[in-house]
Amino acid sequence: MENYQIIMTIGSFAVMMLLIFWRPKGLNETIFATSGAAIIITIGVVTMEDLVEIAMKVGGASLTIVATFMMALVLESVGFFHWIALFLVEKAKYSGVRLFFYTNALCFFMTLFFNNDGSIIITTPILLLLLNRLRLKKHEKFPYLISGALIATASSAPIGVSNMVNLISLKMIEMDLYKQTAMMFVPTTLGLLFLFGSLFLLFYKNIPKKLPPLNHTLHLKHPLDHPLKSNTYVNIPRKSILFILIFIFIVRISLFITSYIGFPIEFVAMASSLFLIGWRWYVFKIRPYDVLVKAPWHILVFAFSMYVVVYGLNRIGLTDHLSNILGIYVGSNSLHSSLAMGSLLSVLSNVLNNHPALMIGTLTLTQIHLPSQIIEISYLASIIGSDIGSLLLPIGTLATLLWMHILDKHKYKMTWMEYVKVTFIVIPPTVIVTLTMLHYWILFMF
Repeated sequence: MENYQIIMTIGSFAVMMLLIFWRPKGLNETIFATSGAAIIITIGVVTMEDLVEIAMKVGGASLTIVATFMMALVLESVGFFHWIALFLVEKAKYSGVRLFFYTNALCFFMTLFFNNDGSIIITTPILLLLLNRLRLKKHEKFPYLISGALIATASSAPIGVSNMVNLISLKMIEMDLYKQTAMMFVPTTLGLLFLFGSLFLLFYKNIPKKLPPLNHTLHLKHPLDHPLKSNTYVNIPRKSILFILIFIFIVRISLFITSYIGFPIEFVAMASSLFLIGWRWYVFKIRPYDVLVKAPWHILVFAFSMYVVVYGLNRIGLTDHLSNILGIYVGSNSLHSSLAMGSLLSVLSNVLNNHPALMIGTLTLTQIHLPSQIIEISYLASIIGSDIGSLLLPIGTLATLLWMHILDKHKYKMTWMEYVKVTFIVIPPTVIVTLTMLHYWILFMF
């Protein structure tokens, strides 16, 4: 590899990540990722044969996430999530503590059944609307907003299908979705409970014990400043709500079954989203145009471009250096492997962002000759570092940056200092606890 290729590759990556974090003039991060990939292809670090291989690894994961997001768009367009929010407020019965539990549960299940970015985009504006209608002060809103964001983003760890980069890494390491979830769901869910408990103890004094009544009735036909808003909100019959819940549950289960038997999960995800779009058209007379326009098709290009850049870093020897270093710490036993990889990915994610960090970490693992169980636990620990450890700084995940952008758009100012005062207390112990639980879960169950 020529020196100029090494310098250009590292420089392109550094500038690309800087522009993604900065997003000058609100430009989409895909523009910067594509520009970085174009430079690396132009200088010959990544070849055309490499591009075909990259497309095979990235395409299925990206289509799965797009399809999942399309299903969320369908449900948002008929007011489903507004109904859920109102249901939670009603069940809270004017208790701020109960509302704290319910809103965090909503964020957890939103990510579990859809994905972390979709959870942030949909739930954050709805939470802001509810908290404003309850006339809460800024310091009273803060616990609901930041805990919801942390739980929503971290909840992509239990199942790989809730996060695009997790799906891509699964493809790289050739682990099916079923096995990944069997090994990860219990320890990471316990880790999320630890995170929630830590947040609750931290914010208990600021959570209002008694909520005021809503400022005025919040129903589905009220105008809502929401990124996914539509002019076609309708009241949902209870039969439709029950059908939606059952359908989503069946779709989620089918993804694990198809992954287990080796059938591409993106086909099931796309077919399910198209069915839901057709159902909405038939029942509510809403044409598919809005979903097709709002669907995040750009993530297909973003994921491909990001992987091209990471593949370029691999070609210039970055992962070789990392594998030599990690070989010293990873491999002696599963606990050391779990803590080493989880800690490394936490640091890398907060420096580089979790998308390139997990890709780099996974590529590195494929180059270390270790027993299969050590490779698996190291990879799973990488996901914990990427999905939970990345929350230490706002730049650790695109979902967190998106969340701060939504808050700013809705006139709620969240500073980095306010954010890290919380995350530096709750995230490091959560990562350590979750990594330790992962070790013992796999030790006793697998």
